[in-house]
Amino acid sequence: MLRRVFTLAMSALLKRERANSTLSSTNPPMMNPSPLRPAKKTKRDVQFLPNKIATVENAARVDKDPPAFRLEELMKQTIKNPPMGDAVVYWMRMEDLRIHDNRAFSQASAQAIRDGIPLVAMFILSPQDYVAHDRSARRIDFTLRNLRAIRDKLASLHIPLYVDSHTPRTTLPSHILGLLSQWNVSHLFANIEYEVDELRRDIKVCELAKKGGRVRCTFVHDRCVIPPGIVKTKEGRGYTVFSPFFRAWAPHLADKPDPLACAPTPEPNAKLIHDHKTFGELFHRTIPDSVEGFELTTEDAEQMKICWKEGEDAARELLHRFLYTKSRPSQLGAVDPLSDGSKVAEKNPKDSRVGKYNTARDRVDADTTSRLSPYLSAGIISARECIRETMELSNAKAKKVDVSRETGIGRWVQEVAWRDFYNHVLAFFPRVSMGRPFQEKFADVQWETNEGHLQAWKDGKTGVPIVDAGMRQANTMGWMHNRVRMVTAMYLVKDLMLDWRLGEKYFMETLIDGDLASNNGGWQWSASTGVDPVPYFRIFNPYNQSHKADPTGEYIRYFVPELAKVRGDDVHNPPAKLAEKLGYPTPYVKHNEARERAIKRYKNPGQA
Repeated sequence: MLRRVFTLAMSALLKRERANSTLSSTNPPMMNPSPLRPAKKTKRDVQFLPNKIATVENAARVDKDPPAFRLEELMKQTIKNPPMGDAVVYWMRMEDLRIHDNRAFSQASAQAIRDGIPLVAMFILSPQDYVAHDRSARRIDFTLRNLRAIRDKLASLHIPLYVDSHTPRTTLPSHILGLLSQWNVSHLFANIEYEVDELRRDIKVCELAKKGGRVRCTFVHDRCVIPPGIVKTKEGRGYTVFSPFFRAWAPHLADKPDPLACAPTPEPNAKLIHDHKTFGELFHRTIPDSVEGFELTTEDAEQMKICWKEGEDAARELLHRFLYTKSRPSQLGAVDPLSDGSKVAEKNPKDSRVGKYNTARDRVDADTTSRLSPYLSAGIISARECIRETMELSNAKAKKVDVSRETGIGRWVQEVAWRDFYNHVLAFFPRVSMGRPFQEKFADVQWETNEGHLQAWKDGKTGVPIVDAGMRQANTMGWMHNRVRMVTAMYLVKDLMLDWRLGEKYFMETLIDGDLASNNGGWQWSASTGVDPVPYFRIFNPYNQSHKADPTGEYIRYFVPELAKVRGDDVHNPPAKLAEKLGYPTPYVKHNEARERAIKRYKNPGQA
């Protein structure tokens, strides 16, 4: 993301906050956050956020020449026939941590076989990028755990995995070319990442390789089911509304060659590679336990291992259970999703979790969703594989993908399509990864700067049970049900009237599935500033949402122990006297008053 420093007029902002203090009800005492992961304090957020927002002019300039398509054009000019080298390198990234159905890895293997030379896998840790992109310590830990699992599997194929760390990030392209030169590499393969910084990095790698004249670079579309640039409007632009995007996207699933085809698994290297003076040493490279500045506490690390096992086998088992077993209320919390006790659906797919997804997906009091988001965001399983597996359940004879709005499978496939949609938006409109609202008309909406309110939201101490349960789930599990993500996001933006970018940042810093395209898309949807957003005047009533999402109250009682013994409607909106008795805070704002404030601010951007 582009960064521009400017000074906040803090005194004016604080005066405005005091002028709007009539919206506050009794201010609850600040309480300790989750014992597993203390929420970060907000003072540095207020200072840091403006540095991540590009100017309107810079954002427009990048939108006019999207780097995703510039990279595609540059690859057409790459070296056609490089000199024969000693190896082919596959460059693994944070978004493609798998061996199976990995297009760049598969193509790299095929090239190595053709040339009769070894295949080497490489992963470069970039701590400065993790800071700049608000990566969570949990996501970094998950990455390292999966790298160790990949290293062990690749060892059985006699393919070394070279893992190194590099700083500063500005010199990463030259560092990559230095390694390729040191190993006398002829071809470099990698899957495309659609974020601006990553695209610029890859463009620089291509330029340096072309200048050197010895390495052919191939960057491959792998993240999306249908790559950006394929699904376009009649005018040749990217879609900004999901429904027409989906209508145009779905027919491409039947394209030739098959976009859902599984990429061949890499072939083993010859065993003799272990005796090679250069590549043999790579098998002995160690993978660090942590990255400085991104360490987890022992307790949090153990919790992440329970909730999110590493490896492709774990991802496939999660997918299998979603498709073939029933939901369990016992799985709503911070537990092992692969624990014993799951029951196979007798009338599959109708009785399975995916079978009921159309009607039960917004319920948070059981494991109604797949919980695959950490594995999809890290590329531990491909979106193609997810769709292929649904075809085994529906339209088996026709071998067609169910994209219906009326079935659980069809609804889930649409969620995969939403993931494609937000990545296409990132490629066509890169300013969304530069801190800009997609709808610039809302760039001047006046936000509050109340650090106490922001901290209470982070800690799950707002006095609104469904919001607090969701935030405590995030702080405990590093994950949150999608319905509650929308509720908590809209509460921050439209009830507390705090800048959506503060919430976007905190989710990235906290969640194990932090992914720029989906996270930004979700936050801008809730803030009514993005593509295909909820209208600004449509504001979730958190208490109504609580009844719909958690009708039993079990989700709230699990994550908000102060309310563990509360039954009936009170668990969704406890009376002030009951809250005080139980040591639970009362709300900071009254929803109806906050709603009117938000509508006024959005209707008149720039006015308080």
